[in-house]
Amino acid sequence: MPTYERLKGFRDFYPPEMAARREVVDTVEDAARRYGFREIATPRLERAELWTDKSGDDIVDELYAFEDHGGRHVTLAPELTPTVARMYAAKSQELSKPVKWVSTRPFWRYEAVQQGRFREFYQTNIDVFGSSEPEADAEVLATAADALTDLGLTTDDFEFRVSHRDILGSLLRSFDADVDVIAAIRAVDKSEKVDENEYLDLLADAGLGYDEAREFDDLLGVTDPANLDELTDFAASDGLADAVENLRAVLAAADDYGVGDYCDLSLRTARGLDYYTGAVFECFDATGEVSRSVFGGGRYDDLIEEFGGQPTPAVGVAPGYAPLTLLLERADVLPEAAVSTDYYVLQVGDTREVAARVARDLRARGHVVETDVSDRSFGAQMGYADSVNAETVVIVGEQDLADGNVTLKEMSSGDQTTAPVDAFPGEFDRPTYDDFA
Repeated sequence: MPTYERLKGFRDFYPPEMAARREVVDTVEDAARRYGFREIATPRLERAELWTDKSGDDIVDELYAFEDHGGRHVTLAPELTPTVARMYAAKSQELSKPVKWVSTRPFWRYEAVQQGRFREFYQTNIDVFGSSEPEADAEVLATAADALTDLGLTTDDFEFRVSHRDILGSLLRSFDADVDVIAAIRAVDKSEKVDENEYLDLLADAGLGYDEAREFDDLLGVTDPANLDELTDFAASDGLADAVENLRAVLAAADDYGVGDYCDLSLRTARGLDYYTGAVFECFDATGEVSRSVFGGGRYDDLIEEFGGQPTPAVGVAPGYAPLTLLLERADVLPEAAVSTDYYVLQVGDTREVAARVARDLRARGHVVETDVSDRSFGAQMGYADSVNAETVVIVGEQDLADGNVTLKEMSSGDQTTAPVDAFPGEFDRPTYDDFA
């Protein structure tokens, strides 16, 4: 018989892992809902031009792209921002502004597989359209921070590194050389992933001399917002001054929104996708144990217009669950990988009718209830109830029913008692051993 192995970079999630994963996803989505983000759903397959035209060479090389039967160049989506930009542009006249959307789904990139990075991966995208105000940037950061703290992380566990693409672009244009700004910003994005010489080579390839490259990199070492004037002193331009003012405004708004303690000025944070425009940010493990970015985001104010819509400011963030899981593991707050069951209704003898009624009544109260569907023995049913972490076993046996009862067994202690079958579950929303002992 052939062996059908899973593809490299793709993962299977069995029920215990999915239970933990679901809790994490629900927590992130609940944080977004509290800020008024509304859920959307998007296609898995898109026209490849959404990325080949807008996102930069790095991501294009990683597309799962092909020609479909209609001769269209299509791809599995490698990330969501171009898709939501397309969706917004298609309906912008009908939408109340600002538009706030959230979506959780898988994406695909053919890239090197390593810890925290897979070829199929999952993200929750959180986006605001229609506001250029720094409060929109701050709200996206606050939503992400609330999600992380709801998961049990603290200010000692994570940090947001905040930068500004227009600061980088203005500084690069201030040099006399004919600089390819986009290529130079891509080099900055790789600065912490490559050694110094390779980084300087990348800046040189973008048009800077090596002395200029070193001078430019020194300017990016500013870590105190109060010292951003050093940049405007170096290169006096309206664009740079405006970008510095905007970055300070974003950091001030983030402080007012309660996330200032998580934000660090980090001008070497650039984000690798070409459509970013203003403030950008990435989340990292504050201890450095998880070396890669947990997630990132930022402004993409020009993208809606490029997709045929009206000029529309936009900002978003996308927590990724593979690196987030590493951070939660490192901080020892990852939810337990285990299934849970509220009740197991155990049948002994010809008791299916009553057992089914008890199970229905408990499910109607919103509980997770299992019962036997395999004609197993008493011992086999008890073993299964234990394997699915049943909190309470309701034993519906012929002898008990003859006496008008069922038996409740509390699995954690092993204690058990009887309850009148006609009064179970009765008036109790979540009947337990203690209610009848």
